[in-house]
Amino acid sequence: MAKHVEYEKVGSDYLEHRQLKRGAAGWVLLAGLGVSYVISGDFAGWNFGLAQGGWGGLLVATILMGAMYTCMVFGLAELAAALPVAGAGYGFARRALGPLGGFATGVAILVEYAIAPAAIVVFIGDYVQALGLFGLTSSWPVYLVCYAIFVGVHLYGVGEALRLMFVITGVAVVALVAFVVGMVPRFDSAKLFDIGDGSFLPFGVTGALGALVYAIWFFLAVEGVPLAAEEARDPKKDMPRGIIGAMLVLLVFAAAILVFAPGGAGSAALMSSGNPLPEAVRAAYGGDNALAQVVNYVGLAGLVASFFSIIFAYSRQLFALSRAGYLPRWLSRTGKRRTPYLALIVPGTIGFVLAAILKSGATLINVAVFGAALSYVLMMVSHIVLRVREPGLARPYRTPGGVVTTGVALVLAVAAVVATFFVDELAAGITAGIVVVALAYFWFYSRHHLVAAAPEEEFAAIAQAEQELKD
Repeated sequence: MAKHVEYEKVGSDYLEHRQLKRGAAGWVLLAGLGVSYVISGDFAGWNFGLAQGGWGGLLVATILMGAMYTCMVFGLAELAAALPVAGAGYGFARRALGPLGGFATGVAILVEYAIAPAAIVVFIGDYVQALGLFGLTSSWPVYLVCYAIFVGVHLYGVGEALRLMFVITGVAVVALVAFVVGMVPRFDSAKLFDIGDGSFLPFGVTGALGALVYAIWFFLAVEGVPLAAEEARDPKKDMPRGIIGAMLVLLVFAAAILVFAPGGAGSAALMSSGNPLPEAVRAAYGGDNALAQVVNYVGLAGLVASFFSIIFAYSRQLFALSRAGYLPRWLSRTGKRRTPYLALIVPGTIGFVLAAILKSGATLINVAVFGAALSYVLMMVSHIVLRVREPGLARPYRTPGGVVTTGVALVLAVAAVVATFFVDELAAGITAGIVVVALAYFWFYSRHHLVAAAPEEEFAAIAQAEQELKD
């Protein structure tokens, strides 16, 4: 495919106007970023899987998706250490699958990260309305304020944004611990099975398959840690530590929330809630109390943490695709503070409009999940291809189990793609349509205007030249 693309010469100042701030994050901040991406999924979103598969179906789905993400994270740790570029998934797939495969992966990731904040901001609106704050009868002002404030912080600087993100995430973690401790005395295993006929799988295997989409919400976006590669202090060491550390924390929280929220309140009480944790406390204790108020208020921190951090993720993926010429180059310009201001503002505007029009967190989740699952398939294929085709590539970290590990993730990611069609054909169709339009843009325009000087393209060009020398 590489021979079917064309590169344009750019001025010496091209990359000077597209520079990120180096050395802004060590591995602890990166691990915090990974948890921050995902932690909103503990506060809202996962519970829709109870309606899809019952508690047993959601449990099976969570175990499968936990296994998929764990295996995938090990693979991504290797790829991020070997190819530390802001394009992350796009950069990995560009090296393994060529320009078309790289762009397809990047677009799928961009769909996930541009849509996920829109879903999260809807949940933030639900939490704010549940608290009765500001006397709001509509949530769109909440959406607007969230996007304006947190895009603004990212425009100010990456180091400041990551540190603030870390603090907000810490507050959210405290709320989750308090919630679990408070629900333990109210736990009753019978409450888990109060949906349908009361069996372990009230909606059968099909229900469990459908629940995969919502089980993903416990882990969705942890794979975004490598997007900070160009801003890490020592990506070869920090990337594996950061992403694996984040995954371990997320597994513990997923298990605790899945058991103690429905186990204390009843699965039926939570299966359609926009703010399930405060409602779980109220259902378990028979009314409002101090813990419910704390979880409701501080739960906003969890939602804000993920909203805030995924804005970082979409901007870096869009920045990388634009810098290399796959998307309009003006989107990758950076300002005096080394932040990609247009890559922050444009998707933020689109996300706000989608949230204000659709007002459905569940629908937006499904669009984001389909994009995510598609990118997982392509990234795991990339890991396997690079292991086979480039065994000599310097790999500071190597995936335990090698291609067997990423092969497991690949099979489960394919199942997740299929599940999205089962659950929401419209959401899957929307995502597929976006990818098709983007690929048409690539085929008819951007493949003739790529930028060879972009780091992801340089990595691939060096690999191709080395291969040609061997041949």
